Amino acid sequence: MARVYLETSFFSACVGERRDARSVYSRHQSRQWWVHQRTAYDIFISSEVLRELSSPRFRNREEALALARDAGLLAVNDDVLGLAKVLVREKAMPGPEESGDAVHLAAAVVHGMDFLLTWNQRHLANPNKLPHLRDVCLRAGFVTPALTTPDALWR
Repeated sequence: MARVYLETSFFSACVGERRDARSVYSRHQSRQWWVHQRTAYDIFISSEVLRELSSPRFRNREEALALARDAGLLAVNDDVLGLAKVLVREKAMPGPEESGDAVHLAAAVVHGMDFLLTWNQRHLANPNKLPHLRDVCLRAGFVTPALTTPDALWR
């Protein structure tokens, strides 16, 4: 089965309460993906996802953490942190290098995920950034997974 890294924005969308059109769409698509698609993939998160979801500022954190428990846990090890540092240094990801988007991408890359599922289209699922991301990862000896949104990853 293909391996999917679920980035924090996926869980945030699943449990979100915002009523604007974009948030309602993201929530609906994320919940539909969770119900109808997750069993078609091996799903994973990292401790960075757990750290972000556990923040006291994260609304509905218990519900989000309950969903995240169904995913396998990838280590944020020296290889992940090293690649995150390279991604920030090469301006492929914003800082800080020890947390956030750089760590999410590095965890997915280092652990050989096929897909990184996210609603973050500014830094992750951004087709304009993809060539640079791929180049940086390839120079570091890694293959970049497909960076996609839940509405685009259906079997």
